[in-house]
Amino acid sequence: MFILRGLWSLFVAAIVLVGIIFGNLIAQGLLPRVHLESGSRDALLFTAGLNAVGGLLGFLAALFSFRKIVSWVNYFERVALVDKIAGAIGVTLGLVVALLVTVPFAEIPGFGLPIRIFASVVGVVLGVGFAMSARGQIVYVFPSLESSFALSEAASRIRTKPKMLDTNIIIDGRIADVVDSGFLEGPLLVPDFILQELHYIADSSDRLRRARGRRGLDMLNSLKNLDGVEISVYEDYSAEEVDAEEVDTQLVKLAKARDAVVITNDYSVNEIAKLNGVPVLNVNELANALKPVFLPGEELTVTIVKEGKESEQGVGYLDDGTMVVVEGGGDAIGQLAPVTVTSVLQTNAGKMIFAELPEDDRG
Repeated sequence: MFILRGLWSLFVAAIVLVGIIFGNLIAQGLLPRVHLESGSRDALLFTAGLNAVGGLLGFLAALFSFRKIVSWVNYFERVALVDKIAGAIGVTLGLVVALLVTVPFAEIPGFGLPIRIFASVVGVVLGVGFAMSARGQIVYVFPSLESSFALSEAASRIRTKPKMLDTNIIIDGRIADVVDSGFLEGPLLVPDFILQELHYIADSSDRLRRARGRRGLDMLNSLKNLDGVEISVYEDYSAEEVDAEEVDTQLVKLAKARDAVVITNDYSVNEIAKLNGVPVLNVNELANALKPVFLPGEELTVTIVKEGKESEQGVGYLDDGTMVVVEGGGDAIGQLAPVTVTSVLQTNAGKMIFAELPEDDRG
């Protein structure tokens, strides 16, 4: 974070300086045309004004472009090595050829530099296009790049797919921690009908629903404030692409049309997405996968908080919310007791652990 802020300050200072220089150059060129004598008071004020305008424009340009540059850098980190090599070769060849070809135009007064700049831009674009089209030949010359190219390209396609958030995952709030931890990549999209539903819930007359809706809006603001996170409201779709009454179905249809991934914690959205062949990331499944694994015979300590459904059963909970059904624990309610795991049951709602009290601890 400190390094990023330092780079931001340096970048802004450099662009502001460039803006001031351009403002000064424009002022010096305009002085004869506005009939101001160089060195006079009016000329100095005129020059200072254009310098200030140039610096301000440079500052605004720096603010707008720095975040874009950071996102581009993050993207290029995921680009395959062979593509980076091809791009570097294309830039070098295009620039060299453009500068050599435009040597005769360099001495044309007033037009030489613009011609060379324009030719350099065109040359770089054509050079990169040519090199990217010839990357197969580059792999042929350097076979060691082939495996890294294939792996990087496949991983990049998965990681960089846009992720569409549903209403429940936004209200849930855990998505902000997942994104902040760096385990989730790619742009995050919130379809406008999801945002409208959040506003509708936030304006509800029911106190609980209103609190949930406002929590969802707060979560969106938290996501926007995270460094390096690209999140936006998505409106670029037609009515035919989301032709459904239910918001969940609209979301899945839009994700399928845009080759996006749905992020949810809702079982029904999860099933609708799977039926439509849409990739889905379920935060509940992630949470279940991260819960500790207990095998029959292992011992753990749990506080028995209530009676179970069966006679002499007690029920307790681990710190992550996993239910532990304790045989013989009916008489130990309110006590912290050592238990031995007998079996583990995986359900749609999560894991359920069955355990028993040691014989000596049973009432």
